Amino acid sequence: MKEFHANQTLRLRVPNEAIPIEHYLRQPQRLVQAITDPRRIEVLGDGLYRLSLRPLQFFGISIEPTADLRVWSLTDGTLRLESVACRVKGPEYLSFVNDSFGMALQGTLTPYRQSNYTELQGQADLQIHLELPPPIRFLPASVLDRTGKTFLSGILGTIKHRIERQLVEDYRAWVATTHRQPQGNAQGAMQGRTVQG
Repeated sequence: MKEFHANQTLRLRVPNEAIPIEHYLRQPQRLVQAITDPRRIEVLGDGLYRLSLRPLQFFGISIEPTADLRVWSLTDGTLRLESVACRVKGPEYLSFVNDSFGMALQGTLTPYRQSNYTELQGQADLQIHLELPPPIRFLPASVLDRTGKTFLSGILGTIKHRIERQLVEDYRAWVATTHRQPQGNAQGAMQGRTVQG
């Protein structure tokens, strides 16, 4: 059994709008839609989502990880997410991978309000463990560790770049839409709009 680990930090300045970003962050589905292509998300229940990553090459093996994520917000506006289940799609001869594969993803996104902007500070940790097939498991440990860290850092980097690109744009569009709504319909506007990937 081999374990790989990577982490990523995020600092993003968001200009203050008419509605504080803390209200936006209380809608966890919006962050999930900012993380990946909305077509790769399945809503499983309140605050629970199935996320299918694009096929990835790992030591020459093509795999398609699927993770069930729980996403919720705290009273201070912090958004939290964690993986609660995972699975790998791949070639039939790799069916053994699911017997040993495990993935743990944890992340936070916390708003810190300043006079003209709010800084979002994020932290994500990703860990996987799996049984490597015989030709790969005999590679030097340094090669395995370096390749595994690069692989996981690539996943987290993609998530970070999507948040940086999508979140501010979607937040501004949400404020504009919500601000135009009569007070009674504002809640519906908060829940109804989806992010375009």
